Amino acid sequence: MHARRFYTLSGSCPDQVGIIARVSGFIAQHAGWILESSYHADDGSGDGDGRYFMRMEVKADSLPFHLAEFRERFRPLADELAMDWKISDSAVKRRVVLMVSKQEHCLYDLLSRWQSRELDIEIPCVISNHDRFKALVEWHGIPFHCVPVNADNRQAANAEIRRIYDEVRGDTMVLARYMQILPADFCDSYPGQIINIHHSFLPSFVGARPYHQAYQRGVKLIGATCHYVTRDLDQGPIIEQDVIRIDHSDSVEDMVRYGKDIEKAVLARGLRYHLEDRVLVHANKTVIFR
Repeated sequence: MHARRFYTLSGSCPDQVGIIARVSGFIAQHAGWILESSYHADDGSGDGDGRYFMRMEVKADSLPFHLAEFRERFRPLADELAMDWKISDSAVKRRVVLMVSKQEHCLYDLLSRWQSRELDIEIPCVISNHDRFKALVEWHGIPFHCVPVNADNRQAANAEIRRIYDEVRGDTMVLARYMQILPADFCDSYPGQIINIHHSFLPSFVGARPYHQAYQRGVKLIGATCHYVTRDLDQGPIIEQDVIRIDHSDSVEDMVRYGKDIEKAVLARGLRYHLEDRVLVHANKTVIFR
C-alpha cells in the first residue's frame, strides 16, 4: 500500500476488447494518476462467457473531484461495460466487528495486529455468546457485548447481533472462531461482509474434535480456510488458504497448536485482502490480487 491517500477502483464485467483502455482512459481524461493496477481474464471454463477482473489504485489528489462525483461520472461507463464495481478511499478506516465464542487465539491475534496498527482499522465492538473475554476486550478500550445463544432464544439473539452491528455502522463482521451458525436471512443481509475462519479438514472430518479424527486417520497436512459467509454453510467464496506439513511424531495436541497458528495467519491475511479490496467475487468464484 502507498503512504499517500488513494482510491481503489475494483470490479468485474463480461470480457471484451478495450476494457482497460476505456477505464484507464476515463481516469487519464480527468488527470488521474494510476499507482497500481491488476487484471485477470477468466475464460469461464465451460460455464459460459469469460469475465474480466480489474483493480486500480488512483492517487486521490490527482483527481479534481471526490468519490461521490467520481461515482456519478464513472457510472455511465460502468453500465456500458455491464460492470459490477466499487471504489473506496484509503483514508476511511473500515469498521470491523469481531465475533468470538470460547477459543481465544484469533481474537488475541487480531487485537494485537490492531493495537500495533498492522491492521489499520476501527473495532467498534466485540460480540460474543459468552462473557469469557469481556475483561480483555474492555482493557483494550473496546466495547464488549455478550449475546448468549441457545435453542430457545436463537432468533432473538441473532436479531440483537444485527441491531448492534447496524448501530455501530459495521463494514465487516469477522467470525474469529464464533461457534454459532448464522441463519440464511442474516447472511443474505450482509453479502460480502462476513468473514469466517475454520480448519481445512472439511468435508472429511466434520463435527466435534476434527483434529482427533484427523490424527486417527494419519493426515499429513494441517490447513486453514478463510472465506465469506453465505447461506450455504462453509461453502462461501474462498479468500485465503494455507497448509503446513506434519508427520507421525506429532500428537493431537501438536496438531491443535499448529492449527491455531495457521488459522491466525490465514484469517489475518484474508481480512487484509478484503480490507484492501483485493478480493473480487463472481458466481462464488474469487480472484485475489495479492
